[in-house]
Amino acid sequence: MKKSKQECDLKSCFLCKLCVKEWLPAVSASRKNFDVKKGEVIVKEGDPVTGVYFVNSGNVKVHKKWGNDKELIVRFASEGAIFGHRGLIAESYPISATALEPTKVCAFDLEFFNTTLKVNHELAYQMIKFLSHDLQESEKRMRNLAHMSVKGRLAQSLLSLKDQFGLAEDGSLKIELSRQDLASFAGATYETVFRVLNDLTSHKLISSNGKSITIVDDKKLLELTKDSSSE
Repeated sequence: MKKSKQECDLKSCFLCKLCVKEWLPAVSASRKNFDVKKGEVIVKEGDPVTGVYFVNSGNVKVHKKWGNDKELIVRFASEGAIFGHRGLIAESYPISATALEPTKVCAFDLEFFNTTLKVNHELAYQMIKFLSHDLQESEKRMRNLAHMSVKGRLAQSLLSLKDQFGLAEDGSLKIELSRQDLASFAGATYETVFRVLNDLTSHKLISSNGKSITIVDDKKLLELTKDSSSE
């Protein structure tokens, strides 16, 4: 990462939106803005915790080691989102975070962020709600990995991406992922996801063009998420 010449607008991220106006000068003085290249690691699992991060623009995948040579994408952090927050109660980061495209992030050290939570009650309250939702989603994903078929998990992943990122003008998902990243998000191997995508395409549930994917039949994809049979 390199220090950015362009500072954030103090309006868009999770922290700035919820801080009282009187606290924003302190935020401005304490923030560190960085430009991140596509594929660059921002936070590495196991590294000592240095602070929390917010996405100003771009997209970041938050992922964990899964077995010896695999990764599981926990979630995606898009504009305004926080990541690295799981390090608040640990000495080392339990996740990694990698830029999916050229991305701008804003960083705060732990001491300042903790002080900010104490001063800004609405931020602290919304942070609790966010952490509760984050925990619920993690538990749901673990349950799906254990009980849902790969086809169901892939269908769930595509619908989740649509909910988070929306659709482009041509109707495709407004995020382009490599097949490996899609496999890591669905908790499956590249080969299996490649096969299932072809199957979904042949049954006209989706269509694809390179990394671009278009959902053709939402209802049938949703039905697949209710099938708990194994592959």
